Amino acid sequence: MKPGHFPEGTGGAVGRDFFARDPRRVARELLGKVLVRREGGELLAGRIVEVEAYLGTGDPAAHAAAGPTPRNSVIFGPPGHAYVYFIYGNHYCLNVSCQPGGTAGCVLIRALEPLAGVQAMARARGVALKGLRDLRKLTSGPGRLAEAFGITRPRDNGKDLTNRAAGLWIADDGFRPRRIHTTPRIGIRKAAERQLRYILPDNSFVSGKKL
Repeated sequence: MKPGHFPEGTGGAVGRDFFARDPRRVARELLGKVLVRREGGELLAGRIVEVEAYLGTGDPAAHAAAGPTPRNSVIFGPPGHAYVYFIYGNHYCLNVSCQPGGTAGCVLIRALEPLAGVQAMARARGVALKGLRDLRKLTSGPGRLAEAFGITRPRDNGKDLTNRAAGLWIADDGFRPRRIHTTPRIGIRKAAERQLRYILPDNSFVSGKKL
């Protein structure tokens, strides 16, 4: 599989109303959308192929489970903003806030299919591109994609992902998935049985075990 195509100016930013809904609905409909970063004079883009929904205070696996804190305040609204956290002492993860303001919820972006700026992603990841296996190392997994896009908590937490001027946004280029599979979330211990991971099953860039 070769990288896809996302030319400059393709697809407008997804609007805030899209995110002001139940994270389960947002997660399903985020599949196929495009994460975009303007990095100086270079555009980075990747199609969203794997996500997980986190439901707020009633979800034991969610960062919002214990209520609002300075660390997790972004996921209590407004919707459409980046919630970035640091995990395992070595990588960042990107989420987008959902639900109307005051109600917690978010979607974790777990994997992307690279579309544009592939060489810049490879440099950021320290990967030499020789084939599909190397391409998968760029954005197949939440820590990998964050590093490929230069996403960190100090730089990006709280950014408005509905606004191209933020330099990091989610775009809709008209792509619609033919099939979506739902599985339990992975890499967590609490509420791990919940069917809240959504993937494009035929896509080579989905992380974890293949179906």
